[in-house]
Amino acid sequence: MELTVGTILEGKVKSITNFGAFVALPENKTGMVHISEVANAYVSDIRQHLTEGQDVKVVVIGNENGKINLSIKRLEPKPQRENAPRQGGFRSNSYNNTGSAPRREGGQHQERPQNRPQRSAPVQPAAPKTADQLFEEKLKAFMSESDTKLSSMRADHRTKSRRR
Repeated sequence: MELTVGTILEGKVKSITNFGAFVALPENKTGMVHISEVANAYVSDIRQHLTEGQDVKVVVIGNENGKINLSIKRLEPKPQRENAPRQGGFRSNSYNNTGSAPRREGGQHQERPQNRPQRSAPVQPAAPKTADQLFEEKLKAFMSESDTKLSSMRADHRTKSRRR
């Protein structure tokens, strides 16, 4: 079975480390759930969320160079933020909640225009990437770059140790 990104699987937690958990998958394959992919909330101790031998449902988020990256949190519903800004973002004018304009230097008021055209239903712009999506992209790029650097350092170390 080809493990493509987006594939949802059942697995069993084989081992737990400080940075993630290794999950046994079908066909004797193993994938890793990074600590940042365990839950929607901040996880300081992965052992509070997972135990060895636990059955888990995971989704494949990466499969590069034989390394299978998995996520548990992407299968869970995202929690709603209590103080999330209204749809449409922040107010575009400079009026405060009372409807009066803020004072300028010298105590003068800025008059509020009375004949502003009414807005029609807001047009939905293309959905911007969420903070989680941006973080995941940055994390993936960092991990890829880190793997590349570590590989080259190991290769350099091996050739230097052979010369001695």
